Amino acid sequence: MEEVETAEELLAKQHRKEKKDLQAKIQTMKNAVPKNDKKRRKQLTEDIVKLETELNQKHENELKQLQNSSPLTHSDIMDCCKAEEVSNALDSVSLANNEEKTESSKQSRTSKAQKKRDKKAALEKEREVRIAEAEVENLSGFRHQEGLKLRQKLVERHLQIKEISSDGHCMYRAVEDQLKERGPTLCLKELRAQTAQYMRSHADDFLPFLTDPNSGDMYTADEFEKYCNDVADTAAWGGQLELKALSLVLQLPIEVIQAESPSIIIGEEYNKPPITLIYMRHAYGLGEHYNSVEPLKDLANEEEG
Repeated sequence: MEEVETAEELLAKQHRKEKKDLQAKIQTMKNAVPKNDKKRRKQLTEDIVKLETELNQKHENELKQLQNSSPLTHSDIMDCCKAEEVSNALDSVSLANNEEKTESSKQSRTSKAQKKRDKKAALEKEREVRIAEAEVENLSGFRHQEGLKLRQKLVERHLQIKEISSDGHCMYRAVEDQLKERGPTLCLKELRAQTAQYMRSHADDFLPFLTDPNSGDMYTADEFEKYCNDVADTAAWGGQLELKALSLVLQLPIEVIQAESPSIIIGEEYNKPPITLIYMRHAYGLGEHYNSVEPLKDLANEEEG
């Protein structure tokens, strides 16, 4: 018996086709622009990013509409799927109903081979459903929305995210990466050590902002010392206090770009170009994460490389 595809599966199938069609269109666009035409290749890069962003936004809106509405009617599905696909789906419904009626009257035993085929088909169907559900979750989830908003902000500045490993050192590694573009730099261990030492030396500037999560009391001197030791010697995650200390140590402004809020700049008193970090609240399963940035790679340079 042929099983009927759900509205989510039909929409996921249509989204996959639209993505495939867009990739074919992008390839045609690439072939139409000479590789040695730097100006047009750069504009092509921005056009491609715009097309991909618009398609992602379209898919996201369709998924939200699907999740927030009652079960799809025939006309709803027609908006996101081909008429032929819908016709097949409706035919499958009719066929399934007829087969269910006749099946109940059959008394013959199903062969072992048929049972095996049925089990295999059921497992394959379950796998396809999981794939469709994962695609829906990915496109409508916080992580996808955050990434989309960050990408839109960065493209306007001709930047893109440079991934930093998620190991507890991400903030310091992102700072280290940014400093490499400016010449001799401090390594991860040195950045942590100098951050901790600055905080120890200026305890009055940092201690009032550190409290016991259970009692709400301000840290004692011993607790603050342990906190600084962890900054220097462990993979303790860094936050705004550590960024403030780093800005003062490096005597540089630090810009932090976020998806949902305006960028913040720490150390504005330093009249120098800032180093730029990306703050992601939903990057990984553990939550918060910092990345670095790099210039948006245009197609000419990418293909020459």
